[in-house]
Amino acid sequence: MIVPVRCFTCGKVLGDKYYEFKARVEKGEDPEKVLDDLGVERYCCRRTLLSHVELIDQVMVYRVY
Repeated sequence: MIVPVRCFTCGKVLGDKYYEFKARVEKGEDPEKVLDDLGVERYCCRRTLLSHVELIDQVMVYRVY
């Protein structure tokens, strides 16, 4: 839902890298190269960024008053 601040497995900080990763991939760059440029080397961290799905906009529709 919300961008993970840290990797679930190793605890490395990833929250500051997600939006740059997303923007560059949407422009057409190769995700593997983008992750290498951002310094995300561990496969657990790569998995966290590659598999994240942004659902916060869909969930916000159902807010509680």
